[in-house]
Amino acid sequence: MPDNESDYEDEGFDFSSDEDEELNEETLYWQLLLLINPGDEETALQQFARFREAREDDDGGEAIDTLQDAIDWTSGFYVDWKDTESFIDAIAQLAARWNLRVDWGVEDPGDDDFLDGTDVPALMSTAYDRLREHGYTLWNRDTGGDAYAGWIALRRDDENMQAVAAALGIDLRPGSDAF
Repeated sequence: MPDNESDYEDEGFDFSSDEDEELNEETLYWQLLLLINPGDEETALQQFARFREAREDDDGGEAIDTLQDAIDWTSGFYVDWKDTESFIDAIAQLAARWNLRVDWGVEDPGDDDFLDGTDVPALMSTAYDRLREHGYTLWNRDTGGDAYAGWIALRRDDENMQAVAAALGIDLRPGSDAF
């Protein structure tokens, strides 16, 4: 069973383990879920159970894609490259977990003129800036395609997020620097 420790203020993670590679990867995904569900271990446990079950049934797909399915619209987002409306909706739902609202700089972010005049990277940068003001970091990962995906974590966990992502082989950047 993965380590249930959710306080990441220590020296950081130690990835030099002799454990079985699958168990190590599973432990790293558990740590990632704790990072993207700060203060909500119950949600992390539910997502981890869905992730493990899907991995057992999986026919060799990428683990990060399986994780994305387990967290989508609860702890993470995945939107088409031009779907600005879904991106705004996803970030609104994710930020609401902490009673936050992202100020997009317009009265109505659902306005067609606004949506047509912007793109997901610009919106991601705005969301990144607004969330940093409240102690959170918006992350985006390379999807290898025409989509944007990522999650939000506590700002104090930035180094640990980068360490976990690197150990899992996830190409991750802050939302201010979209792929």
